[in-house]
Amino acid sequence: MEAFLFSTLAVAIAEVGDKTQLLSLLLIAKFRKPWPIVFGVTLATLINHGLTAYFGGWIASFVEGLWFQLLVAVSFFAMAIWVLIPDKEEEVDGRLVKYGAFLTTLILFSLAEIGDKTQVATLMLAIQFESVLWVTLGTTLGMLIANVPVIFAGGWLLQRLRMEWFHWAAALLFAAMGAWILIHLMIG
Repeated sequence: MEAFLFSTLAVAIAEVGDKTQLLSLLLIAKFRKPWPIVFGVTLATLINHGLTAYFGGWIASFVEGLWFQLLVAVSFFAMAIWVLIPDKEEEVDGRLVKYGAFLTTLILFSLAEIGDKTQVATLMLAIQFESVLWVTLGTTLGMLIANVPVIFAGGWLLQRLRMEWFHWAAALLFAAMGAWILIHLMIG
């Protein structure tokens, strides 16, 4: 349950202001159909984060020990720095629009998540918690917590929230996870 809760919280906070959240805003502005976009985001995230968590679980099954745990801790600190760097806005590919809101969202979200902060976070969380299912479900829920309000309340919401607060909260959360790992290594 710890893997699920931490994964949900980490991704929900890290996703605020991320390029995929901006993509959600562009998609709703283009299609004006929230439910197909929500379903596209959900399926794209489940596939992407499921494969990523599986890969993280696979890595964790082969590599362990002090140096590996130190590498994971350093990765969380690197993630803390990375979330402080704002993403650039994506454009909706006009060639995909003809396929409708769901398929366009599925394709664009799948592509946008490759190498994204939340994908890297999913990988690190799966390695740390060694739980493909709970990390996948948690990161997917976190993605939905961050994106569904944007899909339904779009511009109004983004104009009223200070993105910097969310970036700093995510950075603190990832840094705390790195510190937690280091503390456990020192006392354990």
